[in-house]
Amino acid sequence: MGSLLASLVCIAGIGGLFFLNRNTSVRTSRALWLPVIWIWIVGSRTPSIWMGYPTPDLASQSANSPMDATAFALLILAGLVVLWQRSKRTKALLKANWLVVIYFGFCLLSVLWSDFPVVAFKRWTKAIGDLVMVLIVFTEALPVRAFGRFLTRIGFVLVPASLLFIRYFGNLGRGYDPDGRPMYTGVTTNKNVLGVITFVTALGSLWYLFSLFDAGRKRNHARQLLARGTLLGMSFALLIMAHSATSLACFMLGSAVMLITRLKWVSSSQRNVHAVVLSIVVFAGVVMLFGGQSVVVHALGRQTTLTGRTDIWAAVLPVVPNRVLGAGFESFWMGPRLNAVYSRLSDFMHVNEAHNGYIEVYLNLGIVGVGLLVMILVSAYRGAVAAIRFEPRFGGLMLAYIVTAALYSITEAGFRMLDPMWIFLLLAAVGGHAITLNAVPPTPSGNQATLFGNAHFANAGFIRTKYRS
Repeated sequence: MGSLLASLVCIAGIGGLFFLNRNTSVRTSRALWLPVIWIWIVGSRTPSIWMGYPTPDLASQSANSPMDATAFALLILAGLVVLWQRSKRTKALLKANWLVVIYFGFCLLSVLWSDFPVVAFKRWTKAIGDLVMVLIVFTEALPVRAFGRFLTRIGFVLVPASLLFIRYFGNLGRGYDPDGRPMYTGVTTNKNVLGVITFVTALGSLWYLFSLFDAGRKRNHARQLLARGTLLGMSFALLIMAHSATSLACFMLGSAVMLITRLKWVSSSQRNVHAVVLSIVVFAGVVMLFGGQSVVVHALGRQTTLTGRTDIWAAVLPVVPNRVLGAGFESFWMGPRLNAVYSRLSDFMHVNEAHNGYIEVYLNLGIVGVGLLVMILVSAYRGAVAAIRFEPRFGGLMLAYIVTAALYSITEAGFRMLDPMWIFLLLAAVGGHAITLNAVPPTPSGNQATLFGNAHFANAGFIRTKYRS
């Protein structure tokens, strides 16, 4: 099959997936396209790269072209207009996620001690776009349904297109890593982004399938099962092809979290959820403590040095200019510090991230930034656990995103702006609180507000009602 015919088949296949998954009973606003387009960009390539311009160097002081800056600015401005029109719901969500607000405020404050304040401020304005898009999703009248449609539009486009690029457009879908080894990139520019965007959509498909199964036989469910099952199969195949060990491990862990939280004895009690999550953490710790580290690492396709990451960590930590406050927002990988880092490394001369989300935050925002990040993770976790009480399936998905984000960021810089992992962590943090703000207590028959149940969500603003057992 030629590349042109394959492209036509892919386009027809994407259209077929949307057709099979259509649900006229679900109504979402046109504004939901804004976060979809945002993820299409950050989960693939910027407009300038699609137009054939070279990939920008993140270490440079001008990492964005005017074309990219304009595209991001227009999306952010349009998003702010939408949130202004939804000011009541926006304020409620921001109040519930006050730690996220403080974190972004500290990021803005850190611009003051950056060696490159203008560049740092420009990057902060783009980082705000991540939060704006997340708020648009969960200020919809029916946030759970909106999130499902948001995932649909992302996965149905990026996953099939990546498979097309890998198979028929090698100059776009395949490349080489810094060590010269071949890698699959799909619609993205590197295998790590491909792995993230694939595993987060795969988890979303799994959640959607669980919801369809639990809803029983209903009109259009056979078509939706076929569409979602196809996407899940393509996503898993893409994860294997991408050779992103971290993303594959995160998918398996996230799936386990979702499966366990589906159990009634787990979802019925927050203590049981805590016990399950703690058991997973303790089990992983015991494996590492008693010599299982090398076995696990090799099973994931890495060396015992985590593919050189430990060398990078040892090189960057002594170079941080201020342990308490860091180098300033997204400012560490600029200027003379790069030479200091490269002089400590025999390999990885073109590295521009710490390959550890917590260390990356420490480099840019210091101990204060890491402390705020940990508080966000704890708050997001508590919000997801609380959401399980009202919407077990959705709460389980949010919990899976939080746990996998924490795991993923051990070996990758998952907390950076415009990173799909960071965006989905924000989605999980805000989504858990959105459910508890919107939740209506179960009816006498035991029914709860679910993805396919009655619309128990306020249209004009959030209604918070205490749960009475």
